[in-house]
Amino acid sequence: MNLLDIRNRWVIQIAGVEVWITETIVNTWIIMAVLIGLAVIVRFKLRKFKEVPTGFQNIIEAAVEIFDNFVVGTVGKKLSYIAPWFFAVFAFILLSALSSIVGLRAPTADWATTFALALASFVIMFVLGVKYRKGAYLKGFVDPHWIFFPMNLIGELAKPVALSFRLFGNMLSGTIILTLYYALTPKFVQFGIPAFLHAFFDVVFGGLQTYIFVIISLMYVRIAADDNW
Repeated sequence: MNLLDIRNRWVIQIAGVEVWITETIVNTWIIMAVLIGLAVIVRFKLRKFKEVPTGFQNIIEAAVEIFDNFVVGTVGKKLSYIAPWFFAVFAFILLSALSSIVGLRAPTADWATTFALALASFVIMFVLGVKYRKGAYLKGFVDPHWIFFPMNLIGELAKPVALSFRLFGNMLSGTIILTLYYALTPKFVQFGIPAFLHAFFDVVFGGLQTYIFVIISLMYVRIAADDNW
């Protein structure tokens, strides 16, 4: 079982240009399909909304309320409307980590995926910084003097790079350890023990890295958009 290689599944031609459909892309589509399916099920289950929630509705409302409170506590009420986006990011990263349990290579163990997520957070940070602080935010690029603009710009551009490598490196490390275990151990010890490794790296470690990625992204947004920082 090799979880380390990113295999190429198909090559298609679009206007004479080769487009590679890699394992990461396929697994991303699978995870997206699962999330969309879960969203449809939730929507179907909540068609008959109850004023006093019970059962399934109570679980969903509790999950949404907990995440909303987490976002409000991190970025404040003013920016709480970004919660749905980061809830989707949280769900995607967490499900990506858990996908390794069923033999899929986690998309977040591919830097292309983590950089795309980090870049989206950077765009949100920049747009909201300009929206709420306007010139004061842009002025930060030339503080304390215009000569520092290149350094300040590099510092800002380094944020999505550092954020993406943090998630990528941590998720890849778990993939490498599991790959080495499967490659270096005899078959008779590849049953039972891997369950504990997957429980740690995919569930515990994956959940922790999901939380870290989201809270750092939220803090970047708050620092950019809040005058008090």
